[in-house]
Amino acid sequence: MKTQVCIIGGGPSGLMLSQLLHLKDIDTIVLERQSREYVLGRIRAGVLEHGFADLMREARCGERMDREGEIHEGFYIAHDGILDRVDLHKYSGGNSVVVYGQTELTRDLYEARDRMQGKVIHNVEGVQLHDIRTAAPYVTYRDGDEIVRIDCDYIIGADGFHGVSRKSIPNNVLVEYERLYPFGWLGVLSRTKPVSPELIYAKHERGFALCSLRSQVLSRYYIQVPLTDSVDGWSDDEFWAELKRRLPEDVAARMETGPSIEKSIAPLRSFVAEPMRYGNLFLAGDAAHIVPPTGARGLNSAASDIYYLYHAMLSSYRDGDDSGLENYSSKALARVWKAQRFSWWMTMLLHTFPNDIPYDQRLQQTDLEYLFSSDKALGSLAENYVGLPF
Repeated sequence: MKTQVCIIGGGPSGLMLSQLLHLKDIDTIVLERQSREYVLGRIRAGVLEHGFADLMREARCGERMDREGEIHEGFYIAHDGILDRVDLHKYSGGNSVVVYGQTELTRDLYEARDRMQGKVIHNVEGVQLHDIRTAAPYVTYRDGDEIVRIDCDYIIGADGFHGVSRKSIPNNVLVEYERLYPFGWLGVLSRTKPVSPELIYAKHERGFALCSLRSQVLSRYYIQVPLTDSVDGWSDDEFWAELKRRLPEDVAARMETGPSIEKSIAPLRSFVAEPMRYGNLFLAGDAAHIVPPTGARGLNSAASDIYYLYHAMLSSYRDGDDSGLENYSSKALARVWKAQRFSWWMTMLLHTFPNDIPYDQRLQQTDLEYLFSSDKALGSLAENYVGLPF
């Protein structure tokens, strides 16, 4: 097979880039290791920056998002038994976020690729990248006993943290930065009315908690737990009881509980790989960077990569201008590191760290007090939360 752009990874990043390029008559093939059903079964983030929402509309995939997604102009931080609201609209100059589940977003992208007869190949095994430093790179994968070859101009590695793309860059070229946090998030999805129309981030001595939602009948809740905990060690009743302990009394009193329809524990990690380009291989999303979910930057950081790649490739194919491709890594990383800083800050502000000394705890408390005493501090939070410019 031959295509212009071979995209490894059929999650939202790869599908988004494929859709955008197809609309400009640039041919792509997407390779995905898992089945479509598996990809659509993954429960992920649901807070979209306004820039991400605009990108969905440009990709002609935003109709259901605009119809069913919820515009949020603020969120709450619970601490010391009270709720303080962060007015995103006020402090970011009129911007907001869209709450729309990643599963639904991915489904919209798949349906768009189907309508345009885009080529997305699932259940591929043994993907390997070849000649990525040349003008004629190619990708191979196994289909039963057959080795399939795809010749292309460019390879996009959007295959996640454990994918093959980043591993195809030599160790003496790749630099990796990582921080592992000493806790995870136990998350529960339930068919219950959300306890709040806007997200509640809770700081508590027993650990962090988050009240989120996917719709008015579907709630997503999280609590901070030790990395040694397992899902089997938490019954639904135990989860709800612990969540309520970490919330203000009036919030806990009105919380609707019910059976979990999904329950999982996710460890928290900060990770960046540099560079994000090697020859004609370009990394995007979790293949190059991961953030803790505290600031809702993960999917949104991937979207900024796709924005830069889309416009760089459009300029290259349409105008013969390769400057966007040449500068992609440095430009993407500049925004990635800002997202890393914000996610790290939110995580440090709101979580309980097991080895903190009293000095650390007082600094954390002072940081929170300063936040709600300063319009400029709230402005910085709001600017980052709704999304920095691409």
